This record gives sequence, C-alpha cells and structure tokens, in this order.
Amino acid sequence: MHQSLSGEYDCKLDPKGRLVLPAKVKAALPATFANQLVLVRGFEPCLTLYPRAAWELIHAKVTALDEFNEENRQFQRNFFRGMTEVELDSIGRFGLPGSMRRYAGIEKDAVIVGLGNRCELWDPARYDDFLIKDMSQLSSMAQKFLATPLDTPGTPAPLA
Repeated sequence: MHQSLSGEYDCKLDPKGRLVLPAKVKAALPATFANQLVLVRGFEPCLTLYPRAAWELIHAKVTALDEFNEENRQFQRNFFRGMTEVELDSIGRFGLPGSMRRYAGIEKDAVIVGLGNRCELWDPARYDDFLIKDMSQLSSMAQKFLATPLDTPGTPAPLA
C-alpha cells in the first residue's frame, strides 16, 4: 500500500524544462507504474500530476460521459487538452512541455503540493495568490467539511 501524496516542495526547473520530483513524493507513489505519471491542466492556473493508477480512475469517468451531450463533449475536450503522459528518468526527473509551463506560468521555479491522490504544480507567486489569507475562512471551511465523520453524514464528530 502506498502513502498519501502530501507536503509542499519548492523546486527548480533545469534549462531543458525538467523537474526533479522530490524524494518524499516519489516514495509515496504506488509501486505499480511508479515512474509513470499523467500531467494535465489544473482547474486553477496550475498543473495537476496524477500517478497512473489514480489517472485511470478519472479517465474512465470522463470517457464514460455521453458523447452525444454537447456539455459532456465540451468538458472532455477541455479536460483532456494538453494531457501528457510523463515518465520519471533514473533520477526522478520529468519534462514539463512548454504549453503546460505557459498555462501555469511556470518558468524557473515551481511549488509541488501533494493533495492525497495527486500533486499540483504551481508558479510560486500564483500559488501564494491562491492560498487563503484569512484563517477564519479556513476555519469555516474546516467546520463545513470536517465537522461530521465522512461515513455517517449528520452525525457529530466524537470528542477525542
């Protein structure tokens, strides 16, 4: 069993536009297809990096949408736009295509953020702009999303 992708890592691209995946992120990848990842445009101005197994679940959901529905086709077209399969080399490095770097505004520096089943790759300034600055807003979100156990909606969380 693999660990959850987590943490925040400052990284630098080499002159060829390659990025070394941090060792802790690489160690958390599932053993099956550990060097095979899928890079897509994020919903925010960032890139999303999925381990192969996690991507296959999402890919199946998106391709199962009714192709005769215009909204579904529009979503599929935009969701898969720029999707790139990447493979880590012997030192854990992978290339970021120029079109993907431009989309995310990534030039020389990047921030990799682990989000459980995936990582996001951000330009550091854009990432900072998207972070919540008002901790009371974060507190409200925590209450909304974490106040009840996930397996029994509406049940108060037990006191630890």
